[in-house]
Amino acid sequence: MKTNHPRKFTEAFWRRLTNFWTIIFFIVVIADYVMNNALDHDNVILIVSVLYGASLAIYSAEKEFKRWHDCHETMHPGELYVICWTLLVFGILAANVFIQKNYELPAEVRATYVVVVGVLALTKESKHLYRRQKKCEVK
Repeated sequence: MKTNHPRKFTEAFWRRLTNFWTIIFFIVVIADYVMNNALDHDNVILIVSVLYGASLAIYSAEKEFKRWHDCHETMHPGELYVICWTLLVFGILAANVFIQKNYELPAEVRATYVVVVGVLALTKESKHLYRRQKKCEVK
């Protein structure tokens, strides 16, 4: 027997959680820069990157699942995540050069940047395929 319980973990929930972990991750990366890799050595960045990556993956999957089941109505462009990440990563690299600080951008940060760009590419391609399929169904 099917019951109509409201879903606790909606797309909006995952979007808010992803936004939260994005902000926390940025704060941690900036703090790590200021503290000369201290948080990287204590594995704080690793832990935050895993939590961020998991929330981003779930949010993106939820959004795409809803799109393909014609339930996705909101618009939250993933380009904003990529722009923010690009500003953070290249901002730190530029600051490193100009300040001549001996800071090494942690591997988890570099890997997470690649994941964010990859998720955007996958969701863009999914959106493109969805629109193409819908166009074919109309004809």
